[in-house]
Amino acid sequence: MSTNDTTTEALAVAAATGTATILWGPPGAGKTSAIRALAEHWNLALEVVVASIHDPTDFSGLPVVTSGQVSLAPPAWARRLTDHGTGLLFLDELTTAPPAVQAALLRVVLERTVGDLTLPDSVRIVAAANPPDQAADGWDLAAPLANRFCHLNWTADAGDFSRGLVGGWPAPKVPTLPPGWESGLPAARGLLAAFISARPNLLLQVPDASAAGLAWPSPRSWDQAGRLWAAAGAAGASNEARTALVVGSVGEGAAIEFLTWVAESDLPDPEVVLADPSAFDLPPRGDRAFAVLAGVAAAVAANPTTERWQAGWEVVGRAADTHADVAATAARVLIGCQPAGASPPEAARALAPVLRTAGLIKKGA
Repeated sequence: MSTNDTTTEALAVAAATGTATILWGPPGAGKTSAIRALAEHWNLALEVVVASIHDPTDFSGLPVVTSGQVSLAPPAWARRLTDHGTGLLFLDELTTAPPAVQAALLRVVLERTVGDLTLPDSVRIVAAANPPDQAADGWDLAAPLANRFCHLNWTADAGDFSRGLVGGWPAPKVPTLPPGWESGLPAARGLLAAFISARPNLLLQVPDASAAGLAWPSPRSWDQAGRLWAAAGAAGASNEARTALVVGSVGEGAAIEFLTWVAESDLPDPEVVLADPSAFDLPPRGDRAFAVLAGVAAAVAANPTTERWQAGWEVVGRAADTHADVAATAARVLIGCQPAGASPPEAARALAPVLRTAGLIKKGA
């Protein structure tokens, strides 16, 4: 698999989840062709917007006065995407857009809002950019805008080019995101919660000017990394694509630490633990125990049936003696999602002293 095959795979997963994605690469490397091919594969209407030839009002909306009321009129491309109900918005040559235009794009990328019009959730947003030193009148991306994208790299691959010239350009190999992929989110969020608890300094690292336009870790980008981690797993994406998605969300340094920590932890699937709590042994190391309990609690909260809720308490109860603080954190989630009519199991009552100390239940309860 070539580097660009991995990038296409990662791009498809990110776009399918609604994550705004940006392809970085030199001019003429085929970024635009790849995005057009992806739109054709999905049979999506493609709207190409070259940011540098637009004014800020083209994204924030042109003020129009009607009957004494001011409205912000959206451009034609936004109306067409809304009329289609879906589509792919391609923001090309993003690093040639001046800072004022980039600021106007923030709301488009984050909130999908153009003037007074909100784009449908099914509209996918993909951008392409040359490094500023290779772009005509290039600008670095502003840090707030950069933090809203998953950043992927596109290269000029000689092998791909040669094969395409001789045998024609093949359709991209695109993984399919299955329905219900969100069921993997609790496990991903448990991993992230445990990792950030162990490495709190990596939660937020605002970059200096030299790296402001690339991926960097923030609560927003970590949440994005978790969604993409779960989606890539559900789609059966390669490890290389999954790695690219995490690196593209939080930056290489933070991503390497996270991926190394995950590889060393060897944690179970929360659904497997809930299916048979009595067969589960809690890891002795604190950060791993946190990851398991956080994942189990999040999984129960996502589908809080009485059976799952009681199984969650059995898992959490077993941590009371060795990891009381971790157990209290997970118990807070379980308390908040108690199903109607469900009675606390024995494990919950055994945790009562810990819960009182944490202030989660009143004294005497």
